[in-house]
Amino acid sequence: MTHTTGAIRTPDQRLRVFVSSTLKELALERKFARLAIERLHLAPVMFELGARPHPPRDLYRAYLEQSDVFVGIYAEKYGWVAPGESVSGLEDEYNLAPDFPKLIYIREPAPDREERLGELLNRIRDDDRAAYKAFSTPQELRKLIESDLATLLAERFDQSRIVPAGTPAEPVAVPSRKIASLPVSLTQLIGRDAELETASTLLHDDAVRLVTLLGSGGIGKTRLAVELANRLAAEPDCAVAFTDLSPVQDPALVPNAIAAALGVLDTGDEPILDKLKTALQQRRMLIVIDNFEQVLDAAPVLVSLLSTAPGVTFLVTSRSLLRVSGEHAVDVGPLALPDTRRSVSVTAAKRTAAVQLFVERARAVKPDFDATPENIDAIAAICVALEGVPLALELAAARIRMLPPAAILTRLDRRLSLLSGGARDLPQRQRALRSTIEWSTQLLGDDEKRLLARLGVFAGGFSLDAVESVAGDITGDTLDILPALGALVDNSLVRELDRSNRPHFSMLATVREYALEQLEASGELPAARDAHARHFVSIAEAVEDDLEGTRQREVIALLNDDRDNLRAAARHLLDSGDQVTVARFAWCLLIYWWVGGLLGEVRAWMDEVLSAASPLPDRTRAIALYFTRSITLWHEASDRVVPGLTESVELFHRSRDRVGEGFALIFLALAILADRSPDTNHAEESLERSVELLRSAGYRWGEAMALVTLGRVALLRNDVPRAIEQFEQSLALTHVAKDELGSTVALQHLGWANFVAGRTAESRALFEQSLSTAAHIGHAEGVVYGLEGLTAIAAITRHVDRAARLFRTADELRKQSGLYGANRFSFHERYLAPLLDGEDAEALGRARADGEALSLDDAVGYALQSE
Repeated sequence: MTHTTGAIRTPDQRLRVFVSSTLKELALERKFARLAIERLHLAPVMFELGARPHPPRDLYRAYLEQSDVFVGIYAEKYGWVAPGESVSGLEDEYNLAPDFPKLIYIREPAPDREERLGELLNRIRDDDRAAYKAFSTPQELRKLIESDLATLLAERFDQSRIVPAGTPAEPVAVPSRKIASLPVSLTQLIGRDAELETASTLLHDDAVRLVTLLGSGGIGKTRLAVELANRLAAEPDCAVAFTDLSPVQDPALVPNAIAAALGVLDTGDEPILDKLKTALQQRRMLIVIDNFEQVLDAAPVLVSLLSTAPGVTFLVTSRSLLRVSGEHAVDVGPLALPDTRRSVSVTAAKRTAAVQLFVERARAVKPDFDATPENIDAIAAICVALEGVPLALELAAARIRMLPPAAILTRLDRRLSLLSGGARDLPQRQRALRSTIEWSTQLLGDDEKRLLARLGVFAGGFSLDAVESVAGDITGDTLDILPALGALVDNSLVRELDRSNRPHFSMLATVREYALEQLEASGELPAARDAHARHFVSIAEAVEDDLEGTRQREVIALLNDDRDNLRAAARHLLDSGDQVTVARFAWCLLIYWWVGGLLGEVRAWMDEVLSAASPLPDRTRAIALYFTRSITLWHEASDRVVPGLTESVELFHRSRDRVGEGFALIFLALAILADRSPDTNHAEESLERSVELLRSAGYRWGEAMALVTLGRVALLRNDVPRAIEQFEQSLALTHVAKDELGSTVALQHLGWANFVAGRTAESRALFEQSLSTAAHIGHAEGVVYGLEGLTAIAAITRHVDRAARLFRTADELRKQSGLYGANRFSFHERYLAPLLDGEDAEALGRARADGEALSLDDAVGYALQSE
């Protein structure tokens, strides 16, 4: 990243602030610094935990190069000087920081400040590129950082607004709803040449549609699948998607997991499996599905999809065969082992895959480690004892930082011997792995053991905040979370992920299984599930308001990271019979379920709520009726939907919930309008009442949606001026609230109203703005509506090729994102009809049939080009 004057970005574009300090000494100050940075919607770049697959110096050098502001916090400690280095990491970070703003904060008083830190601070004071201040408390530090960063941004913002003549416009940000990318592999694949060749041959055979990588837990199936997928992704015209089923316990939810990976929205208007079939029908792609063994009953789903999508191939990892027709299995066995029956030379041993992997993983935690004549016998014996199982080797190698190979072997032999009589129902390799996990945990402290068990409650990944909240809320005891989590990362039991510079973590499925078993054995599992649900309900309540304003995109990204945990929390609440909390939880995240394409799942939850044996509180039933009826209003008989929404309105009213009542009134009006004989007077009355309620409650987002719907009533009555008035009022409200989602909806409706009024130029500008805004926030439905509006513009101006291309692309995007069966407020097909029936019909038909649909990125760019 190049840092030049005038190029600094505004806060909503997430500037990165690199924070340098000693860790343990300033742990509390670092937390307050993070709070200050995040309050300005900037991204803190901070090192919290230990072992990573790269040397620390390479990491912080890379992170510094990607940062925009340097914040240094200093107290008394100079920090550790690594072997072979002349300065500490603390000073090295300052030395390596690029030429960008440096904000320095020094804690005073500091009577025991180390001499070398004093020398560094004296040098900093002489550096005219750095601004420094003293502080005494973490609270004061937070205020200083927040104030100084705000001032820095304000001073540089004016420069960033000056754009030289002729500078090209910034490219449009395209939606984030794309096919799920493959996990990033930070290490080379070792010892899998034969399996790669076999599986690759199968995947290139058009007659083979389902390949299963079969092997025990920890054997390296996922790593092999990712390598295969990366190789195929490099070939022309082959898309690749990745689905991790480790958080999925219910086979019925496998279609939902695949849909999420493909960006197919579950809008609830038809079964998600049907949407998947539509989305995949014309696609050519490889779909990797990881960890299928726990949902084997869902194997027929794959067969069903393959039968309707001839261009799709599945690459599945599983501990068990799927046992369906068309399956081709590739066994993934242990890595090649050295021959320990006689003395092993370093050269010969390092040619075996097991030794190569052990040495590579050991170097990740101890960069100067290598196999030598003195340690090679111990290394080889470790590999043999662990059966060449990659995860077991990785766990053992993680101890190299503290123990030499001979010491690891001694302790490992003792532990494996002790455990060899257990778990007789498991294959030998699986017993070796589980014994290694057990051995690894025996070397941990009590806090680390308890934390590992408690992490088993999470579904998918988890944030540091979630760990601190959930793990510390189970029994009321005090766990020292940060160092305990660091130890688990150091020992390869927990893995750190990159999530926009926020600490985020995961565990391999095998380790999670072990952790969950320990949690259950301790008797803490019920309390852990309760604590997990409480945390994510509190998250939902905390972000409810932010889903409507300037933080909308950021919050949706955060919730996407926790999507599996949100599902798990809802499932636990339902299983516990807590209908009140699960309804409140669903209501808080209403906008997220909509934008995230999860309304179908929420509808199923609320069906369970309504089927409860005991009577429901008024507000709980109101919420459940709202979700179940509003989602189905376009395709179910109005004799069920209208009464249900009418009851929802009445129950919200009885609960004195003005927002709920106002919102339910909007969908009651839409249900009335969807009837074969719509009663527009009744709909208008409902909407006017809705506007009144939502306005009095100060709920701008809801009021804007009510005004849009009033405008639709006006259009139905051919009262175009009235419709434009309502849409413009809605747009004004969304601008005040800085609500991009609401703006997209209002702009799209306003575009059609102007189009109907014959104002083509104004209409085009509104559709383009709507499309750009929808693309910026990743709202797939808004993108499609924008493309359809511009299709109508091209049709009416007789740009045949452009109209056909946009029409085909919008149609394909609807299919691929699960919006094909959804109700459409769009008139583009009406304006294509004259072309379809006129003199251009043949050219248009040929363009539609022969023209290739654009990708999402290209579609947005093409649509925004001048005709």
